[in-house]
Amino acid sequence: MSEAATLSRAVPDVSIVIPVYNEAANLPTLFDRLIAVVDSMERSAEIIFIDDGSQDRSRDILVELQGRRPDCVRVIEFDRNYGQHMAVMAGFEQSHGTVIVTLDADLQNPPEEIPKLLALIDQGHDVVGGYRRDRKDSFLRRWPSLIVNRIRAAITGIEIRDQGCMLRAYRRAIVQEIVDSGETSTFIPALAQYYAANPAEVEVAHAARHAGKSNYNLYRLIRLNFDLMTGFSLVPLQVFTLFGMVVSALSLVLVAYMALRRIFIGPEVEGLFTLFTILFFLIGVMITGLGIVGEYVGRIYLQVRSRGRFRIRTIHQEKSDP
Repeated sequence: MSEAATLSRAVPDVSIVIPVYNEAANLPTLFDRLIAVVDSMERSAEIIFIDDGSQDRSRDILVELQGRRPDCVRVIEFDRNYGQHMAVMAGFEQSHGTVIVTLDADLQNPPEEIPKLLALIDQGHDVVGGYRRDRKDSFLRRWPSLIVNRIRAAITGIEIRDQGCMLRAYRRAIVQEIVDSGETSTFIPALAQYYAANPAEVEVAHAARHAGKSNYNLYRLIRLNFDLMTGFSLVPLQVFTLFGMVVSALSLVLVAYMALRRIFIGPEVEGLFTLFTILFFLIGVMITGLGIVGEYVGRIYLQVRSRGRFRIRTIHQEKSDP
């Protein structure tokens, strides 16, 4: 292999990073459509699949697909499941492209939409996010997502029209900032938006899931949004601090009122259950506040213990010529 060919392969124009978890039914179709897109682009590209500890045949299928196109396909194999964003982070670390595109493996975001993002990158934007046109998700997925988007924007100040769309493109400098941040628990689109100097968004098509079922259950969605809000803002802590100050002031007024009432009217048991109701409400608020504080303390703990974010079992790639 010539030196020029080696350099071209080492630094492709585009790296396409795809996290995979139990997507065996989707991978062959995704691969065929994605390869067609890559071959039609007038720029060099690499495709990086990250098997995030799949429990079905995803790993075997990925290795087989890599063998079909070893010139542009690599497969990173985790030793267990670390989550979608850590899989993307591994892809970022292993990518070589000057532009990195992320894509889900479920075919809800068609790979044919990738050139739309690259066109905006070529215009000078450093981050390009997709937002889904005519979402095919259920009502119970769309409306909570809309509400969370608005809450997140209000709390963090980070404007992302569709935070659930993984079809996004980043310049190498942004990806390097994300990798160098060393964060062990983060939301990559929001982190990229934080670093971006000239972000843009573009409408992309959305399809019903090709096969299988979503790997995001209610707990994972809640967990993701906790990471998002506590990772980019102190507003939740500040809100509870202000609420505590207001409650303390009202409590002082109530104590003064009860003391004066006892002096001038005498002791009474009326309103006892009302007081219990107020007490239980305040206890609930305190527990919620402790939970929010615990989220921040937990993030500090994860960060300072300095463990690796993930472990790669092996990387399946083309053998280098001696």
